[in-house]
Amino acid sequence: MLATSVFVFLSLGSTCLGWEWGKSGKWDHKQRTTCHGSESTINYTTISGFFQQDDSATDPKTFDYTTANFGLIDRTYSTDGEFDPVGKKTQWERFAYYVNTLNRDSDRNTQYKVLFMARHGEGYHNAAESYYGTPAWNCYWGPLEGNGTTVWRDAKLTQAGIAQCTKANNFWKYALAVEKIPAPQSYYSSPLIRSATTANLTFNGLDLPAGRPFAPTIKEYFREGISMRTCDERSNRTYIHSLLPAFKFEEGFTENDELWKGYEGETSDAQLKRTKIVLDEIFSNDDSTWISTTSHSGQISTNLKVLNHIKFSLSTGQAIPALIKAVNLKVEPVTTTVQSWTAESTCIAPPVTSISGQGCVCSSTASSLTAATATPTAT
Repeated sequence: MLATSVFVFLSLGSTCLGWEWGKSGKWDHKQRTTCHGSESTINYTTISGFFQQDDSATDPKTFDYTTANFGLIDRTYSTDGEFDPVGKKTQWERFAYYVNTLNRDSDRNTQYKVLFMARHGEGYHNAAESYYGTPAWNCYWGPLEGNGTTVWRDAKLTQAGIAQCTKANNFWKYALAVEKIPAPQSYYSSPLIRSATTANLTFNGLDLPAGRPFAPTIKEYFREGISMRTCDERSNRTYIHSLLPAFKFEEGFTENDELWKGYEGETSDAQLKRTKIVLDEIFSNDDSTWISTTSHSGQISTNLKVLNHIKFSLSTGQAIPALIKAVNLKVEPVTTTVQSWTAESTCIAPPVTSISGQGCVCSSTASSLTAATATPTAT
């Protein structure tokens, strides 16, 4: 069993064995506090060798999870002898038993979760970027509300995007009934309409176990990287609730979007910081083993980086599972400084092109509008 990780620490604390069967455990405030009163560090490792998506030989451009049993590798597990001695269980049933055993036999500073991370279906902003091309989209069209025909502020799904959600729903119907895939115990979504709608269309109406209903929670920090483009500005809480009344909001979710600026873009370091925060919240407060998240390409890429998973890009409507080992480490945090926002340039007319690291190249008649100076913040 291979593991990739960037940190190696000794875990301190209780060595009592065992989480409740079917649960991965969670850590209360006392368990997450060091002897000096600061918050402990959670170290994440992706355990490879179970899904095709954690194999560098798998091509993300052509891989389709719906035709490959979510990428679960056909293999044996060390627990097969006790659980399935006659070989009648499905691959997912045997994998679920193996994961439950990992949690049962772990110490109280360690937990294992399986994350199902889905990207939203195609939105109108995706279609617009494809139509205009990335340089013109980034520098001119993206910061606009729309083009007079289509609106892409907090973009909704296109018909193609809705079809991708139907495909995902059909996959889950089959996987639950035939492959016996464990239904998620918890569901989380980005607050952006395209992602929340994708989660709703994917999981609503499924024949789920009574104890595992589709009861999603919206979490602010699962949103896409916050650029100047209007597709990254979320709608207000009242509107989201009117559209998706069954969705719950995390505690402290504000009425209006207090993060999107429209004149500065979030840095990759800042997105990495908030992604670590939201994953820490879930691993600390949710004892579910099987967790669904629905978000965005950039956000999932950042999830994978925090989780020490290999890079694996997702097209719209695609998803990736991962077996994650989390260890609660009683180590003092390191103080660093992160630049949270950065200037982005735009043009007042469609640009000639845009150059990586330089921004827009406007036409000679279209002056460039440059954003305000970024502000560093300490972590």
